[in-house]
Amino acid sequence: MITVEFGRTTKQFEVIKAPIPHILVESNKELHGWWNGIEPYGNRECTAEKLLINPYNGCSHNCLFCYSHALGGYFSIFREKEVLTVFTDFDKKIARQLDGLNVASCGYLSPVTDPFQRINEEYQLSEKILKAFVGRNIPVQFTTKGRISERALKIIKKQVHSFGEVSILTMAEDKRKRLMAGGAATDELVRNIERLSNYGIFAVCRIDPIIPYVTDDEAGLEALVQKVADAGAGHIIASCMDIPRAFAYDIYDKLETRFKIPRRKMAQLYTEMLSGRFHAKIEYRKKLFRTMREICDRNKVTLGLCMEFESLGGKKVRGLNRAFMSSNNCEGIDIPIYVRCGDGKRFEPVKGCNGNCLNCHSLDKKPVCGVPDLKKAGAWKLRDYRRWSNLLARKEYTSGLSL
Repeated sequence: MITVEFGRTTKQFEVIKAPIPHILVESNKELHGWWNGIEPYGNRECTAEKLLINPYNGCSHNCLFCYSHALGGYFSIFREKEVLTVFTDFDKKIARQLDGLNVASCGYLSPVTDPFQRINEEYQLSEKILKAFVGRNIPVQFTTKGRISERALKIIKKQVHSFGEVSILTMAEDKRKRLMAGGAATDELVRNIERLSNYGIFAVCRIDPIIPYVTDDEAGLEALVQKVADAGAGHIIASCMDIPRAFAYDIYDKLETRFKIPRRKMAQLYTEMLSGRFHAKIEYRKKLFRTMREICDRNKVTLGLCMEFESLGGKKVRGLNRAFMSSNNCEGIDIPIYVRCGDGKRFEPVKGCNGNCLNCHSLDKKPVCGVPDLKKAGAWKLRDYRRWSNLLARKEYTSGLSL
């Protein structure tokens, strides 16, 4: 048995040992949007809305730099005891939530833990969730450092705006093994991109994060971009490793042990504090992203950044995408907001919408999706989607499609 504490509440669960230690939890989790809105401090870079989905808490890939190590709740169980949490029947809960909506954005599987980590072979929640979205004609994406299942590819191929992201840290397999405990080998990750491309699915490579003094050399980055572009990737997403304040010394120690990088050298670079995380100096990051833009331009793929900001003083920040992004949306593909028409079960894309809500925020005109709130580029909850859905159904909002 294992005990989990939530404030003053404690719960006990039986640990299932195979295929890896995990617990089963019935959850009332809800779909939701990004954690931050653009107002009031500017700390949102994600151009398009997403419905975020995490069927598992904890990840057996156990990347050295993973920010989920700083999260509480069920995430802390994995950090402290290496026990994963599986949210049973989460796909059915998601299906019911989607059936209560008339407006939806692209699903995101998963923003925190890998949807194709080893435990998914046992429960296949990721494939079931993909099916819930695609069966209603709602776009969905996944991001992984594991091997994409054939079933997942066949599911998302059926939906025109669905796509896949493959995270590759480096072409040097020995480095990858020192950076993460699990996950697919580098060659298998490149094959993921080839498989996506062969299925006609838009493929993105995330070089996310780039790790200073480990994976930041220009020759290595060029080799990686060239390899994935040849494999069929149409877009690159990059970031520079940031470090949760609570785990800075632990990460410095691991980098020193595994890569012989002196702790002092890392501490001298990571001097900027934004939203509780240490970031590399802005001069270093801007130089890195200029290099990435040049590499991507040479290899004829577009570039976007993920959650990269510079301080404007106090809590205010400015996103760096405006200086370095070469695509319309940060993920390289335009995905409109989807709405449900009449009494039909299928959602349809809003005509004329390119999905860039962050851009709409700066425009002095009504968004074509017909949902004024989306123009605010906020941090939305399921209740917001339900409210918009009710207003659309009552025709108090008018969208690019008639309801």
